[in-house]
Amino acid sequence: MDVRLGDVLYMKKQHPCGTATFEVLRIGMDFRLKCTGCGREVMIPRSKAEKNIRKIERKDEG
Repeated sequence: MDVRLGDVLYMKKQHPCGTATFEVLRIGMDFRLKCTGCGREVMIPRSKAEKNIRKIERKDEG
């Protein structure tokens, strides 16, 4: 799966604050994601994150 820094991920499961969108801060064996609702940062394993991604919104590259 092609996930890049700065992308916004729409996940199948919501964060406890009620938002299902996360910004990608770090990529590796784990993803560091920032909730766009409350600003909390979470680290989850790459395999779990890739299963739960519904849609990827790219940042503007221009």
